[in-house]
Amino acid sequence: MSNELLHTTVLLNEAVDALAIKTDGIYIDGTFGRGGHSALILKHLGAQGKLIAFDKDQTAIKVGQQWADARFQIVHSGFKDMATVLARLGVDKVDGILLDLGVSSPQLDEASRGFSFRFDAPLDMRMDVSRGPTAAEWLATVEESFLAEVIRDYGEERFAKQIARAVVAARAVGPINTTRQLVELAGQAVRTREAGQNPATRTFQAIRIYLNQELEELERVLPECVTHLKTGGRLVVISFHSLEDRIVKRFMRDMAEGDKLPRNVPIRASEVPLGRMILVGKAVKAGAQELQVNPRARSAVMRIAERSDET
Repeated sequence: MSNELLHTTVLLNEAVDALAIKTDGIYIDGTFGRGGHSALILKHLGAQGKLIAFDKDQTAIKVGQQWADARFQIVHSGFKDMATVLARLGVDKVDGILLDLGVSSPQLDEASRGFSFRFDAPLDMRMDVSRGPTAAEWLATVEESFLAEVIRDYGEERFAKQIARAVVAARAVGPINTTRQLVELAGQAVRTREAGQNPATRTFQAIRIYLNQELEELERVLPECVTHLKTGGRLVVISFHSLEDRIVKRFMRDMAEGDKLPRNVPIRASEVPLGRMILVGKAVKAGAQELQVNPRARSAVMRIAERSDET
């Protein structure tokens, strides 16, 4: 069975409904993946509508390039380059932006990508295999203190120092080139394990996030999303771990609150600066029915905000 058939899009209908699609609108799918969200967005668009999709993954790009739809365009780039790409395409404002963060099921299930500790495979972990160092190359030279910092901050791992120490000791004997080697090192260093979780889970997450600059790219693109949304346009973000969701939640909250004034400033309520966005509903999570079909959706959190001002 192909990777395309194995992929189940998380919060598919909920995310597309949240965009409140206009038939003639312009929309962005910041992470095309295998096209689940994009396909449903196109079903809601009329002949004058337009969808621009982004993805770093070359396999995803090949899937998108096979779509014969004049309303659709796919770009081999991360969403961090959204502003540059839109300028090149002559697009200023759009009606909605969807960001589905993290790693897709096909990326996790393809052993050669090195994202998963379930397989013994080359230790790669790059979302875009055409650029940047692999995880193996990075682990060969990174300083112990910085490796511990990455595993602690991006993986929220209590035993980060012990894991980093084990990695540095092991590479002095020979290169760490496979996922199994890293799994074994983490397993030896993590003294207590969370029920149902592999002791290497947090380490793999941390290295993947760092190598792909996932949090930095998210922090960079969120203000650009606001800039490029029309008034009334929706920003919909699906995150899969607490670090991502914290960034999204704080950003949307700050955009909704607007500029903060000092306490006790004598000002009329009508003169209080309004936020640039309005929060739409509460955080959305996958329902029981979806979780039965796709257990990986259990950590997904979707947040929605709408552009409210004219500036």
